[in-house]
Amino acid sequence: MAVDRRWPVALVRGAVPVALGLLFWVALAGGEQERQQTLKAHPGADAASLSQRRRHNELIMAALREAAETDDNVAQRRVPWRK
Repeated sequence: MAVDRRWPVALVRGAVPVALGLLFWVALAGGEQERQQTLKAHPGADAASLSQRRRHNELIMAALREAAETDDNVAQRRVPWRK
């Protein structure tokens, strides 16, 4: 008789954490859409800012690549750099 009573208790103990996890997931998933909309409306997300940031990153990577390939002290060079 005690075995028959343990099954429902075990099922409830197993289902409660699963149900809580599902509720938390649903709550956080709703906030994710709002967060995505907020990021899209961010001032730096327009095409001009992105292309300017991409160009800036390319210049930095070119300077790092040049510094890695030479034995000269590139930090002491005047701006603008010449190859």
